[in-house]
Amino acid sequence: QVQLVESGGGLVQAGDSLRLSCEGSGDGFSTYAIGWFRQGVGKEREFVAAISWGGGGAYYADDVKGRFIIARDNDKSTAFLQMNSLKPEDTAVYFCAAPKAAHTFGVGLSLYEYWGKGTQVTVSS
Repeated sequence: QVQLVESGGGLVQAGDSLRLSCEGSGDGFSTYAIGWFRQGVGKEREFVAAISWGGGGAYYADDVKGRFIIARDNDKSTAFLQMNSLKPEDTAVYFCAAPKAAHTFGVGLSLYEYWGKGTQVTVSS
């Protein structure tokens, strides 16, 4: 089991950048893929990006591809989401999550079992 805590959210202007962090604790952070998801007000939670347990593979949602970069540092048990060229439509609570089983990797919401509490990102126009 892994516990996750997000940080780095805030209020920025359109076009700015922000880096979110997801710090893991518990057993085997380096054996879990990490996904980032977001949920805007009145919207369903949606996939943003995911990175494999070793960091060699990544997936991105189409609307963040080319703007966001997911990375991880297993020595520090931390994953990151670098968000560039932010848009007002990126405003949401951002969550990081880990799958129920180690060494599994994908984009589906149902795959992910362990969730952080989220960090708010607000992008003003």
